[in-house]
Amino acid sequence: MIQPFISNVNFGWSIMPTLLQGTIVTLELTFFSLLLGFLIGLPLAVGQVYGQKVVTSMISFYERVVRSVPLLVILMLVFYGLPWIGLNLPPFLAAVIGIGVRSSAYQSQIFRGAIQSIKSGQLLAARSIGLSRVQAIRYITIPQALRRSIPPWANEFTIVLKDTPLAYALGVVELLREGRYIIYSTFKPMVVFISAALIYFVLTRFGNSILEYVDKKLKIPGYETGRRMR
Repeated sequence: MIQPFISNVNFGWSIMPTLLQGTIVTLELTFFSLLLGFLIGLPLAVGQVYGQKVVTSMISFYERVVRSVPLLVILMLVFYGLPWIGLNLPPFLAAVIGIGVRSSAYQSQIFRGAIQSIKSGQLLAARSIGLSRVQAIRYITIPQALRRSIPPWANEFTIVLKDTPLAYALGVVELLREGRYIIYSTFKPMVVFISAALIYFVLTRFGNSILEYVDKKLKIPGYETGRRMR
């Protein structure tokens, strides 16, 4: 009993360098996907709160459609659909776009809720001292909303991190695909999957710890935020 356990532990340590190569790709996928989701999601949230009825209707339609379609289908549509219009993307970029677009729909709702939590009186006060509506939104509302968005955004980080294994369907060699390569040559799936699970756990806890620290440093006095779970 002890000898096989020790053998599996040693094997687990021996495959770590290979798994860490895939981990780097996983972190890159997570970072760029979240960044794309943020760049799309924040303007969508602003438009949904302050836009005209036509704009808000279009944004609501976008986020509902994107949230309703499975991520794997979105990835396939991006990777195999864009070549129809002459855009042949490498697998990594296609994965970032697919995951980022999916994340943008969720992030838009995170930011929308945070923006709506800002009292309208602050916007009126900003207008009264000479700021335009755009300036008031940019300098008064959005900075506060971003700080209030950190706890639910940390949850989105976790979700996107755990969505990255689907990129293997496009041929991206991330953590899980590296693990599969090891399994094909060693036939030890349990050790590989347990090792991968531990890496995902560490990444999740480390990332959430950083965001919790940032949240405490930037927390608005007198305002308590709760983490939204999906």
